[in-house]
Amino acid sequence: MSRTALRICPLCEATCGLTLTIEGTRVTGARGDRDDVFSKGFVCPKGASFGAADSDPDRLRVPLVRQDGELREATWEEAFDAVAAGLRPVVERYGPHAVGLVLGNPTVHTMAGGLYPAVLLAGLRTHSLFTASTLDQMPKHVSSGLMFGDAGAIPVPDLDHTDHLLLIGANPLESNGSLCTAPDFPGKLKALKARGGTLTVIDPRRTRTARLADRHVAVRPGTDALLLAAMAHVLFEEDLVDLGDLAPHVRDIDELAASLRDFTPEAAAGACDVEADTIRALARELAAAPTAAVYGRIGSCTVPHGTLASWLVDVLNVLTGNLDRPGGALFPLSATDRTPRPAGPGRGFALGRWHSRVRRHPEAKGELPIAALAEEIDTATDEGSPVRAVIVVAANPVLSAPDGDRLDKALGSLDFMVSVDPYLNETSRHAHVVLPPPPPSQAPHFDFAFNTLAVRNQVRYSRAAVPLEPGRMAETEILARLVLAATGMHGADPAAVDDLVIDQTLGKAVTEAHSPVHGRDPREVAAQLTGESGPERRLDMMLRLGPYGDGFGARPDGLTLEKLLAHPHGIDLGPLRPRLPQPLRTRSGKVELLPGPIADDLPRLKRALSERAVGLVLVGRRHLRSNNSWLHNVPALTGGSNRCTLHIHPDDAERLGLRDGAPVRVKGAGGAVTAPVEVTDGIRRGVVSLPHGWGHDRPGTRMSHAALDPGVNVNQLLDGSLLDPLSGNAVLNGIPVDLTPLDTPS
Repeated sequence: MSRTALRICPLCEATCGLTLTIEGTRVTGARGDRDDVFSKGFVCPKGASFGAADSDPDRLRVPLVRQDGELREATWEEAFDAVAAGLRPVVERYGPHAVGLVLGNPTVHTMAGGLYPAVLLAGLRTHSLFTASTLDQMPKHVSSGLMFGDAGAIPVPDLDHTDHLLLIGANPLESNGSLCTAPDFPGKLKALKARGGTLTVIDPRRTRTARLADRHVAVRPGTDALLLAAMAHVLFEEDLVDLGDLAPHVRDIDELAASLRDFTPEAAAGACDVEADTIRALARELAAAPTAAVYGRIGSCTVPHGTLASWLVDVLNVLTGNLDRPGGALFPLSATDRTPRPAGPGRGFALGRWHSRVRRHPEAKGELPIAALAEEIDTATDEGSPVRAVIVVAANPVLSAPDGDRLDKALGSLDFMVSVDPYLNETSRHAHVVLPPPPPSQAPHFDFAFNTLAVRNQVRYSRAAVPLEPGRMAETEILARLVLAATGMHGADPAAVDDLVIDQTLGKAVTEAHSPVHGRDPREVAAQLTGESGPERRLDMMLRLGPYGDGFGARPDGLTLEKLLAHPHGIDLGPLRPRLPQPLRTRSGKVELLPGPIADDLPRLKRALSERAVGLVLVGRRHLRSNNSWLHNVPALTGGSNRCTLHIHPDDAERLGLRDGAPVRVKGAGGAVTAPVEVTDGIRRGVVSLPHGWGHDRPGTRMSHAALDPGVNVNQLLDGSLLDPLSGNAVLNGIPVDLTPLDTPS
């Protein structure tokens, strides 16, 4: 007999509500939840394939432990005994920084991933933290930290109300949105146009999003910051700057104008390959719109000036008076955000508090560049020990980071490695212990990260749709036990981890004057928490202390876990609203338009005005039915347009003698790959494109469907030397490549 259950989709950032059809304990169907307060029934192909992803027969069901060089099935007790025995000697012999922690993108898509990695990092006391952020959005964190004092204070476009949306390096019709949580992004763009608004897309490819645009500007890859700087220059030059209500909250406007004086449209046009008149038109249209928002994503982050481009996105929002106003770019307010503190100066944001050993890369937001992970393992220096043990949580850096061949060898040389992963993939195959979490239907779900980026304030929670299968262990318990095993407390009750976090959080909250529990007994407050587990009690605590919470009785109508459970389709908390100056944590208490590290990096951008690309450059691309390297093992999500082909313009193909469907050798600084050619006028001349996340052809993996059509690893074309210096983000776009045809027409 079938039944239905509600679930929030964990397969991309849109966080759509799903209605699952369940036969026994198996998910047999998924459709959009029409009553979901946020997604209102929208679902994409990934969400519709939830059941297939959930029941993938290649998912690991029991732990694996390496014995005599081979991974063999083991009990959970044996697995965690092996973790403790493998990690602690490394810490005791080499120190805490010899243990690396690698976090992948899926950690922000699970409740466990939102609750435990920070506890693990604090317990390890290691500076060797590497995450997918430095392959993606770290430039936005850094620019937000420098401008607003908080790396998590990222303004998002008010999609439902804006009159003019300018997208740069973003393709939300394929990605479903990123750093902008918005179910049915395509529908929101169509609604923008239907109400008379304007959509402008800046992208070297004519993507699905670009085809919807009123204006598409095919910029040269990697020159996003130059184009945005020239637009800002026009705003100053033509007296189009209008801060509006922002004026009291902004500083350094005159210094900013002086710093952009050389970035004229005429100076930038050659490097960007965009006519000066077009750059001026972009700036004028932005300034003339009643409301407008500029939104940049991965294409503008994964370039040599990624942090400057991310900064200039918000500079343009400020100069046109569109930051923190309806229809512009606003700061969301999540239900689990910290208790709002009074507005005023904060501690600010610092870069480079420590550095990597080998190339001395500065940390950003507590992280080192993941492009430096291999060298931190395989290279000895006079300073400190190399990384000798690695904990990998939901990450596959052999495919996602530059020069996977080198990293592949480096991981094989480790003293010890543990992977928390449902698959034996290109990275986890090197582990000494693999700890597999259960499929998503058997786990609760709350979006700690994505609610802080949502285009409408709301809160939703899904309990597990089906019971935990016998022999499985909840991901929350896996990570709690990992914390204990890694920090010398192996064998303790995993509930102690949650109890410790609750005690520490409430112990601090009762001392803060702005907290709703100020002056109360933390034990009395903790006794009020509800929930069926430690993770649920932590969620209840965060909701009660948050901006909409009941404050443990201080606001009787406020939010609690019990109230949230009574609303299975979620609770709508209203549209985004102006919040300045409250979110600002800068030392000045204002939006700092020209932070020191930004000013220091502008001469490098100025030098780029005279640079010209020689030969072909490569960019990545996203597929709607995929998410990085996650979903290539799900048959329903492969094939069709989701193919690993090299896109090339017809003129370039003819010049190089390349035929559609024929193999071509693509060579970059880090190596070479061979892929089939796909000739298309959807990409500008001088640019080619390969998708990210492929390359499932290494031995020792257990991803049978992905191996049938492995594709090639585009990141093997990179040697890891190209980084955005402020953020440590890998440069993945605008990479010079050479093409060689591998067939000769008869």
